[in-house]
Order: sequence, then C-alpha cells, then structure tokens
Amino acid sequence: MAAVFEAVSNPSFSAMLATHGIRALSRKSPRTIQVNVGKLCNQACHHCHVDAGPRRTERMTRETAERVIEVLAASPRVETLDITGGAPELNPNFAMLVERARALGRRVIVRCNLTVTLEPEMEWLVEFYRRATVELVCSLPCYTAENTDRQRGTGVFDKSIAALRNLNACGFGRGELRLDLVYNPVGASLPPPQAELEAQYRDELAHNFGIVFDRLLTITNMPIARFANQLRAGGNDSAYMSLLVNHFNPQTVDALMCRDLVSIGWDGRLYDCDFNQMLNIPLGAKAESTIWDVEDVGELAGAHIATGSHCFGCTAGTGSSCGGAIA
Repeated sequence: MAAVFEAVSNPSFSAMLATHGIRALSRKSPRTIQVNVGKLCNQACHHCHVDAGPRRTERMTRETAERVIEVLAASPRVETLDITGGAPELNPNFAMLVERARALGRRVIVRCNLTVTLEPEMEWLVEFYRRATVELVCSLPCYTAENTDRQRGTGVFDKSIAALRNLNACGFGRGELRLDLVYNPVGASLPPPQAELEAQYRDELAHNFGIVFDRLLTITNMPIARFANQLRAGGNDSAYMSLLVNHFNPQTVDALMCRDLVSIGWDGRLYDCDFNQMLNIPLGAKAESTIWDVEDVGELAGAHIATGSHCFGCTAGTGSSCGGAIA
C-alpha cells in the first residue's frame, strides 16, 4: 500500500495512517515537557532541523522561563523537563531552569552538543551537570573524525572527544550519571539498527579513546529546515521522502514522542513536537496557544495531534524519537 505514495513529493501522513486502519493521532497525558530555549548555538550542523547557529538571536526570556517552571509545577503527571536548543547552555536562564526543575523532583534531560562545554567562560558546565544530576543526551554523529567533521564542521570531532573525556572523568557514563550519545546519518539514509551501531560505538570509542557511555540513540534526519535545503540543493528531496514513505512502520505509531510530550518554543508558544515547532505548526494545528493559556498540561490529554509529511521521518524503519529508535 505504501507504493501508492511513492511518486508524491508531499505525501499525506494521515492518509497513510488510514490505509493501516489507524485513526488520526491524539495525545495521551503528557509526561514530558520539552522546551527549546533558543536557536543560538556555537555550531551550525548540516542536518540541524532547528537551523541553529552562532548568529541566531532568538532566545527565551526570563519571564518565559519562569512561566515554564510554573506550568511544570502545576502539572503533576509530567515527570521530565527536556531542555534543548540551539545549544541550550548558551541561554542565560539555562541554569535556573535546571535547578528549579530538579528542586521540583523532576528528571532533567539536557541535549548537549559537547563542544559547548569547551567554549570560553563555559568551563563551569560539567561540574554544574554533575551537581544537578542531569541526564545528558550528547550529539556524536560518528565515531570517526571524517564523518563527524563533515556533518558538524572541521575540528568538532576532536573537541567532542575532549568533552566526553571530561564528562567521563566527572562520573558521566560510568554508572553514576547518565550519558547517552546521539547518531544522525551523515547523508540521505535511514539509521542502521540501533543495537548494532551502539556496539560499534562502544568498541571504537573505548578502544581508541577510552570513552564509555550508557546508550546510543539513533535519530532519523528530518526533511525540514537546513537538512531539507541540503536535500533540495542536491536534487535528493523527492528520493529521500520516498525512502521515508516506503519504510513506513505502523508499529512505531503508538510510541511516537508526540503522544506524551508537549513542546514549548523559545517564545512560549505550544507545539505537538519539536519538529512541528520548527515548521510553525501550532498545537493541534489550531489557533496559536502559549504557556500562558494552560495551567496543567495534563488538560491536553486526548487532544488532536497535528501531523504532516515530515512525520514519515519518525515512522520510517525502526522509528525515530528524542529517545532513539522506537520499534
């Protein structure tokens, strides 16, 4: 049935769900609030769906950050605050968000690009991570310098290895504090099986650099923003979308991250996921709503989830989420 969509450049995700007898997506009670604190980053990676970089000026204000904590406190079923960017650590309210969320007893995940910990005046970060007992999810597209630098910039691999050694020395990845790594394909392909690639990462990083970590998460590159532009420039956009559509896996649908996650933009607007945020698709594809329009995000349970052709990126093969492969 998927072949019906093969030649369509903008395939219908809802139609694909229907061919498998799956109703339109609706959310469960949110268990994670994911907050994007801005697009400022010390890197400008080719695959970045946020289109982040050193020249971006969008950033979350103190008022908005404090409202995030108010909503988190008023949402007892939410277990996790997931902080992302850009490089989230470059936002002046980053430490406040972490400390207040931990004071509320919530898990805090920080999505770190590793090299930010080596930036001038950021030397405090690793000790801060340790003291706050955050869970780190760190980008490392490959265990080789060639592939990593091709995606993220010259010299990034060596800096990433130095940062990982610092984190290991502080207890991360050694059974004390959680350190997960993230793999994104360098080109227009699906990630390989997560367990197999994780074993390769473990062997290569341990043997060559003495580095250890907890898990490897494989994440599919989403055909939006900077990666979409790269695909179009190479004439690969239709082929990549066909790859995603023809590898649609209905077993991934129930565990999609949008089912129990609410995404908050740097300006406080609400979205069904980080990808919808970057495409400016409001929560449920309805009128724009913000964190000032809700108290407990649990009230969003049962609401419609906005979808689009980019959703094929989360449902292709073994699936893709902020927590890695799904199926």
